[in-house]
Amino acid sequence: QVQLVESGGGLVQAGGSLRLSCTTSGLTFSNYNMAWFRQAPGKEREFVAACKRFGGSTVYADSVKGRFTISRDNAKNTVYLQMNSLKPEDTAVYYCGAGSAPVAVGRYDYWGQGTQVTVSS
Repeated sequence: QVQLVESGGGLVQAGGSLRLSCTTSGLTFSNYNMAWFRQAPGKEREFVAACKRFGGSTVYADSVKGRFTISRDNAKNTVYLQMNSLKPEDTAVYYCGAGSAPVAVGRYDYWGQGTQVTVSS
């Protein structure tokens, strides 16, 4: 059974930082592209960042470039999202996804349950 478990969310003031983690089990982690998405109340889920399975290259949404960093540790089956200079508009539930399709396709096979990030002004 595949599981993705996010952690690290919380309440932080604007300008602060948080580090999210997503630990996986039941899949061969190194074979999957890993990504973070987020969904704010009343909005659709949107792409935040992805880390490719081969080579570990990264892709970011324009809204988080220069502030967020995605990374992966294949030995720990875990993907991270370091979030710096947080803004109130970053408030959302953050989800990690694992997918075997190319990142450009934007399709992910497995999802975590999400972790809440709230940024106060």
